[in-house]
Amino acid sequence: MNIEGAIGEWRALLGARCVLTAAEAQAAYGADTGGAKRVIPAALKITDSGDLPEVVRIAQRHGTPLYPISTGHNWGYGTALPAQDGCTIVDLSGLRRILHFDAELGVVTVEPGVTQGMLAEFLDAGGHPYMVPTTGAGPSCSLLANALERGYGITPYTDHFGAVTDLEAVLGDGTVYRTALRELGGEEVARLFKWGIGPYTAGLFTQSGFGIVTRMSIALARRPECVMSCIFSLADDSLLEPAVDRVRHALATLPGTVGGINLMNRHRVLAMAAPYPAEAVGADGLIRPAVIEAMGRQYQVAPWTGFATVYGTRRTARAARHELRAAFRGIASRMLFFTPQRARTLSRAVRWLPGRWGQRLARTAGTLARSLDLVGGRPNETALPLAYWRSGQRPTQGVLDPARDGCGILWFAPLVPMRGKSARKLVDMVAALTRAHGIEPLLTLTSLNDRVLDSTVPILFDRGAAGQAAKAQACLEALLEQALAEGFAPYRVGIDSMGHLAAEMTASERFSDLLRQAIDPKRLISPARYAR
Repeated sequence: MNIEGAIGEWRALLGARCVLTAAEAQAAYGADTGGAKRVIPAALKITDSGDLPEVVRIAQRHGTPLYPISTGHNWGYGTALPAQDGCTIVDLSGLRRILHFDAELGVVTVEPGVTQGMLAEFLDAGGHPYMVPTTGAGPSCSLLANALERGYGITPYTDHFGAVTDLEAVLGDGTVYRTALRELGGEEVARLFKWGIGPYTAGLFTQSGFGIVTRMSIALARRPECVMSCIFSLADDSLLEPAVDRVRHALATLPGTVGGINLMNRHRVLAMAAPYPAEAVGADGLIRPAVIEAMGRQYQVAPWTGFATVYGTRRTARAARHELRAAFRGIASRMLFFTPQRARTLSRAVRWLPGRWGQRLARTAGTLARSLDLVGGRPNETALPLAYWRSGQRPTQGVLDPARDGCGILWFAPLVPMRGKSARKLVDMVAALTRAHGIEPLLTLTSLNDRVLDSTVPILFDRGAAGQAAKAQACLEALLEQALAEGFAPYRVGIDSMGHLAAEMTASERFSDLLRQAIDPKRLISPARYAR
C-alpha cells in the first residue's frame, strides 16, 4: 500500500483541503460510541460525485482500501469507523443534493449526504404532503445510508430499503453501476419500479462493500389525513406472550393502517423518562430491583408499554381505534389514543403545573409529543437522549452527537418470530446475559411485519471509565453467541462483530466472495464489511 502516493494524487484531484492526513482523519472520525479503535491513514471529503471514479482508480493504482461513509452517524454500530484498520475514509456528507423529486408520485432521488432533516425542510418548503422515513437516530442521519443498512421505522413504509426503487454506485475498478432500466433509457420508470428487468442486482449493495453508492431513489409515503398513536400498558410481565400474539393479530387484521407496534420493557421506558439514578446502583453495577419498582410507580410505568401508530383517514382511524381496543381487550390497561395535535396541546397545558410531579408530567408529555411527530414522519431527536442516560451529560444546545459527547452505546438487534413464546425466550435470555455483565436490561420489540419482530437492545455504558467499553463488548459478544445458538439471528451488526458473523455463514460467505472476486478482486471498497 502506497498511501503517500495516493494522497498526492488525491490532493491534485480534490484539492488539499479535501484530503485529511492520518492525524486529521483520526481527530475527525476516530470517536466511536462503542469504544472501537481503528488506524485511519487518511480521509477524503467528496463534494462532487463525478470525482469518485478517479478517486477509486487512484486507490487501485496504489493499493489503498477505501471505506465510504454518508454522515458517519452510525451510532452504536461503529459510528464513522471502518470495519478494519488501514482504510481511507471517503466522506460523502458533502453530497447534499436532492437530484429529483416527483411531487405527483412521491419519489425522491438523493445523494448520500441528504439527511432526514434536510428532506423534511425540502418537503415543508414546497408544501409537499409526504412523510420522511424517520428513525430514532436523529435528523442528522443519512437517508441513503440507513436504507443501505436495511434500516426500518414505524411510519407506513416500515422497510426502508423496501422503499428504494433505484440506485447508482461506483465499483472497485472505477466503473459505474446503473440499474438495467436506467441503462435502457427508462430513467423515469427506473425511479418508479423497484425490480427493473433481468436479475435484480441493486440489493447487492446493501450491507456489503460491493461499491460506493452515490444516488438513490426512494418512494415516500403520502402524509395521511390522520396520524394517531395508541399507548397501552401491560400490568404484569406474564402478559408479554399473549400481547405479542395480539400484536400479530392486529397487524394481520389492519394491514397498511397500523404502521408498526413497539413493546418496551420498564427499564427501556424509564431510560427515556427518568434520570439515571446513579446513587441507587448496587455492588453489581446495576440499579437495584426495588429502585426500578419504585421508579415505575413514581413515573407510572408498567412492566411493559405498548406503542402503536395508525395512519389513514379520520374514519379509518376511528375504525382502527375500535379494532385495536378489541384486539388488546383483557390484556392491555390504560389504553390511550393521541394525535400529534392533542399531544402538543397536552404538552403546553402541563408546563405550568407546580412541583416535581408537574415537572415529571411535563417531561413525559413533551416526550410523547415529540414521539408522535417522529412517527408522523417529522424527524427529531426525541429517541437520541437514550445514549446519554448513563452519563447524564446531555449538551444544553446544538445538535446531539453521542460519539462527540462521550456516550457509550452498542446495539444488539436480533430478529424474533412473531410468537409469544419466542419473544419470552429472547427476553429472558437478554435479561440474564446483560445482568451477568453488569448491563441494565433495556429491551424493545418492534414489529417489522405480522411475522417477525426486531428486538433493539441498547448496551449502555460509561465510555470514560476504564474497562467499561471492553465489558460492553463482551456483553454484546455473549448475546450474539447465545442468540445464534437459540435461532435469533441479528438483522445487522456493528463493525467489531462482522467478522465473527461472517465466519458462521459458510455458504453465503462463499457466494459473497465469488461476487467480490468479480467486482472488486483487490478488496478495495469497504474490506471486511459483513465479511472476513
